[in-house]
Amino acid sequence: MDKNLLKELQSFLKIDQIITDKSSIQVYQRDGLSGYSGIPGMVLLPESENDIVKIVKICCKYNTPVVTRGAGTGLSGGAVPTDGSIVLSTSRLNKILKVNPEQRTAVVQPGVRNIVISEKAKEFNLFYAPDPSSQIACSIGGNVAENSGGVHCLKYGLTLHNVVNVRAVDCEGSVIDLGLDSFDFPGLDLLSLIVGSEGMLAVITEITVRLLPRPCSAKVIMASFNAVEDAANAVAGIISEGIVPAGLEMMDGGMVQAVEDFVHAGYDTEAAAILLCESDGMAAEVDEEIDLMVGTLKKFGASKCLVSANDHQRDLFWSGRKNAFPASGRLSPDYYCIDGTIPRKKVGAMLREIERMEEFYNLRCINVFHAGDGNLHPLILFDSSKPGEFEKTEKFGEEILDLCVKFGGTITGEHGVGLEKLGSMCVQFTEEERNTFSAVKLAFDKNNLFNPGKVIPILSRCVEKGRKHVHKDNREFKEIPSF
Repeated sequence: MDKNLLKELQSFLKIDQIITDKSSIQVYQRDGLSGYSGIPGMVLLPESENDIVKIVKICCKYNTPVVTRGAGTGLSGGAVPTDGSIVLSTSRLNKILKVNPEQRTAVVQPGVRNIVISEKAKEFNLFYAPDPSSQIACSIGGNVAENSGGVHCLKYGLTLHNVVNVRAVDCEGSVIDLGLDSFDFPGLDLLSLIVGSEGMLAVITEITVRLLPRPCSAKVIMASFNAVEDAANAVAGIISEGIVPAGLEMMDGGMVQAVEDFVHAGYDTEAAAILLCESDGMAAEVDEEIDLMVGTLKKFGASKCLVSANDHQRDLFWSGRKNAFPASGRLSPDYYCIDGTIPRKKVGAMLREIERMEEFYNLRCINVFHAGDGNLHPLILFDSSKPGEFEKTEKFGEEILDLCVKFGGTITGEHGVGLEKLGSMCVQFTEEERNTFSAVKLAFDKNNLFNPGKVIPILSRCVEKGRKHVHKDNREFKEIPSF
């Protein structure tokens, strides 16, 4: 790291805002995804927007890449640093600046944890709808960067649908505002561009989120199925009836057993799959919708339908779903989570294909889905200490994503592209489309300062499927064995 750069940073940052020692830097080498890592030159902990403005201007002066990091809970390698880069952590920008109950908005800094927003909004009988499974730990800035969803995104939308304004610092250190506190604004919709941009366009410093009234009543059905295909068909059946549940989640038998052993949520461990179907709103409306869904579930082969008797049981049912990832971590030294989307009617076919892949790759895969919008989260269990097993696992994951595209879906629903899906971007998009993405990146970040090497494949040609794969540091290709 350039000594002059460090000297300029030390002129306004405190000692504890600059991390350079190797042992402390190790914490920032990877995010929630096992297998990808990088070694930053230093880590900075700004405490204000003004700190960020100065940091970006200095990094621009010395042409030093900046990788913005939230809580580090991402699952696609998006916050993994480029070797020698500066990691800009937003963990100290963690204040809720304002709650406006009349406008139903809250102005928050990017380091605020997702669940803290709803905890604060509860004082005004409001809540923030997007609720990723990591909401206890994940930060709202990271949610904006990845356009995160959650178990209630079917009814209430993703982060994009619940953010009204983003304040950010561009590549030259200027502060920009994207969006307005109103239903529409003049000019191009740059807010929708920044949400989901994975830290490639600007450094987010402030976010205005939309809050919603807390529902008067909510109940959830736990429906058991003896066949995975029946559960998948029931999902499409509920939507085709014109019902939009507050949540519609699916777990296969392997995931159900893993979660029940961990959380003891009362799941039916004899089932081949279960659905969690929630209704919220006015009490009479909820009761009517629950009755309609129970009838539909039984029509599609549900062997049992248990309706939550009270809020405690409802929370218990959801706690099982939200602990799917840590429960999976108890089964294997490592797991690899895929995040693709497919049409709802293809869920059964996808699960059959995943079973075939399990046998082919000799790796176990357990599945949890945001079934209502076709967002898949297969978790491949593996052991990274075994030579070649991570590469084999990646290949398994790539095949799932390829099939998502073949089925008419996409390679990511909410986790983003990061490093993980660079090869899959070449399956999803043409060269012309990828060049357009690069042009957008260049318009915002002409020096490729922010999070370089992520999302958009930058090599002269894409991976040749089945023979080559993007290297973990995204700088070269390497041959991998066929399986």
